[in-house]
Order: sequence, then structure tokens, then C-alpha cells
Amino acid sequence: MRIAIQAEAFDMGAEANRFAAGNHGAGAIVTFTGITRDTAKGDLEAMEIEHYPGMTERALTTIATQAMVRWSLADCLVIHRYGRFAPRAPIMMVATAARHRGDAFAAAEFLMDYLKSRAPFWKKEITRSGTGWVAARDEDEAALKRW
Repeated sequence: MRIAIQAEAFDMGAEANRFAAGNHGAGAIVTFTGITRDTAKGDLEAMEIEHYPGMTERALTTIATQAMVRWSLADCLVIHRYGRFAPRAPIMMVATAARHRGDAFAAAEFLMDYLKSRAPFWKKEITRSGTGWVAARDEDEAALKRW
């Protein structure tokens, strides 16, 4: 299990290949990468993501450990960046490895839902018309209820 909270960019392909290379006994590997999404108006200039070091690592380690146990994962990876990002920049990645695809997919979705709704990151959008903190969305909260 690896948790990385970093400002530096990551290479999605290289991370996926490294993760897969270390999981010979797995029958399924699932990866997901989240990118900075433009606003509905198409006016996003940047997104800033903040976190509290220490607190964030503990929270992500706890949820990843829960996923490992609940779905009998062989391994999991969570990368989340902080700092300032242009639209379309990769900001997070989840990878899961399990004997069967159902467990790998479910664990990856669980981790993504948690990262979207509960992980201690704060996002601010900088647009041509101003700045504002990103509020929690009802559909993200609803997605958590299935777990």
C-alpha cells in the first residue's frame, strides 16, 4: 500500500506500470486518474488544493487500510496532489489490485468516493469572474452512502 500526497506532477502510465509490476498474484488491476475539470462556464483559470500535512496522510492511510481489508486487496495506491493546477492537470490517482475484478473495481470506487467527499482537501476555483471554494455536492454525498 502506498499513499503519496505531493505537489509534484506524476506520470499516470509510469505509476500504473510500476503498480502492476509489483502485483504478480493479482487477477485484476484497476486504475483511475482524476483531472482538473473546467467549470460549466468554461472559465477556469486554475484550481488550488490545500491540505494539512499529517492529518491528510493519516486520513488517507486509514481509508486505504479499510479498502485493503474489506475487499482483500493485494495492494492499493493513492496519489493526491496539492498546489495550483491548470485545467486538465492530473490531480489524483487510485490503483487497486485484487484476485478478482469485482473487488478491484469496488475498492477503487470506494476510495474515489471517499477522496471526493471526505478526504481533508480544500479546493478553490480561480475563474475569470473571481475565486471561490468548491462546495460539497449532494451527488458526491449520496455516492458515499452505498458503502
